[in-house]
Amino acid sequence: MRFLWSFTRPYRRSLALALLLALVGSGMGLATPMVTKGVLDALGSSGSLQGPLLALLFLLVVGSAVTYWQWTLIGALGERVVLRARESMVHRFLRATVPAVTRRPPGELATRVTSDTVLLHEAATSAPVGLINAVIMLLGTLVLMGVLDLVLLGTVVVAVAVVGALFAVLMPGIATAQRHAQDHLGRLGGNLEGALRAIRTVKAGRAEDRTAERIVADARTSAEYGIRAVRREALAWTIAGAGIQLAIVLVLGVGAWRVSEGALEVSSLVAFLLYAFGLMEPVSELGQNVTALQSGIAAAERIRETEDLRTEEAVRRPARQTSVREPAAPDTPVLELRDVTAAYGPDAEPAVRGVDLAIPRRGHTAIVGPSGAGKTTLFSLVLRFLEPTGGELLLDGRPYRDHTHDEIRSRLAYVEQDTPIVPGTIRDNLLLSRPGATDAELRRVLDAVRLAEKVDALDDGLGTPLSGTAVSGGERQRIALARALLRAPDVLLLDEATAQLDGLTEAAVQGCIRARAETGAVVTIAHRLSTVIDVDTVVVLDEGRIRARGSHDELLATDVLYRELVEALRISADPQAV
Repeated sequence: MRFLWSFTRPYRRSLALALLLALVGSGMGLATPMVTKGVLDALGSSGSLQGPLLALLFLLVVGSAVTYWQWTLIGALGERVVLRARESMVHRFLRATVPAVTRRPPGELATRVTSDTVLLHEAATSAPVGLINAVIMLLGTLVLMGVLDLVLLGTVVVAVAVVGALFAVLMPGIATAQRHAQDHLGRLGGNLEGALRAIRTVKAGRAEDRTAERIVADARTSAEYGIRAVRREALAWTIAGAGIQLAIVLVLGVGAWRVSEGALEVSSLVAFLLYAFGLMEPVSELGQNVTALQSGIAAAERIRETEDLRTEEAVRRPARQTSVREPAAPDTPVLELRDVTAAYGPDAEPAVRGVDLAIPRRGHTAIVGPSGAGKTTLFSLVLRFLEPTGGELLLDGRPYRDHTHDEIRSRLAYVEQDTPIVPGTIRDNLLLSRPGATDAELRRVLDAVRLAEKVDALDDGLGTPLSGTAVSGGERQRIALARALLRAPDVLLLDEATAQLDGLTEAAVQGCIRARAETGAVVTIAHRLSTVIDVDTVVVLDEGRIRARGSHDELLATDVLYRELVEALRISADPQAV
């Protein structure tokens, strides 16, 4: 409840106004039976009907206006609460550490933002207002019933007490069922997102039905819990309706008897019956808002779990703060790892151990090794996606701890092996690394990766929307590389950025990379050793440790593992033959 209230707290004044309007509207509703009693009394005494009828008209018009205002206010407030929750989660997801985000399926996290937040709409706004209003309206109705006749009031109180007790028993089960339904709905979203991302693999393996069954299993489980919740809600509403109807029957019977005995006026019985009929409204409102609140609490619990995602430190001032970055000595490595050890969890085995590596300010360094050797982990450490458990990293001779995440990444550019497409246009994808670049600069980097002509041939040019199916793997790699080149970084990190290119295009792209290495540092993770024959330094990783380093020719002559990797890919030891 505290977490749920945190979304509403900034709008508490609007919520208080909505509650006031609801109470005013309910007060007018409570006054209507009493005014109706006045109309009947005037008929019986041959008095004037003008006053009571004008009062009824006033209650109708003003009550309708107040109700409209209250509904509009509470609806807009609910949308703001949902928006605030979504903004908070989106920012937290994108500020979270990479391990924290990748631990859950993306589809499940998306469900928290899209589906769970909808349940906050009523739970954080209209439900609290409705609950307070319903309680006050119920108490007001009972008080006015007592004013009319205490005997009939006793009959109604017994019915309401029974209904309330049954509601108290049924509501917790509804909340539990709804929470389980939302949990499985989140899993459904995660599994479906993963399956759609791998749709080609699924179809190639003729596994459509089997994959669908695994995904639909969570949908079925969610439906089972949803049906369980619906049954409990239906039982609660049936009990409430039956209880109120029974109360009305008893009031009618007992009231008729008291009128016949002369202990109760007919106008008072009519007014009491109107209150009895109206009693269904606050009872129903109580049930609806308790149900909405229970659903909202279940959703808030799932949303609150996202607050536990560890985030990167947004602001951490350097220990030696200066207004202008001090230039490092020319012989100082731009990047350096000193005895670095890292793991992907407190109980996990280290992915890299005792790594010492210096990256010079200019030149091309390649990192090679068998699968699982720790190559990607090194990039994760350099990009500060992962924090070391031992040793330290330095940028321009200063420890990483003296820099913010943003300061470090502003000096780097990274091209992933899978090169995912960021939602948006070609221009959006390129400007991701440097928002202020001109179209001429975009054209220059596209030309460098041999994509300019293809982009020019598109109807919308740079404004062409991109999706995972709109461009080939090689085109995705070239867009990612163009984005990295546009930044002109101090260090260009490439995770086999030419793996999906044809020979001619790869040769042109390799020319761009060589040119970049003449003015800055380039570090390549090489899965194809043909891309590293001409680099300045090759670093061989094995089982998380650096086992050798040197030129291509030196390692061919001195390192068995490197020679085996070369032979396995049938790459000639003679660079001219490649």
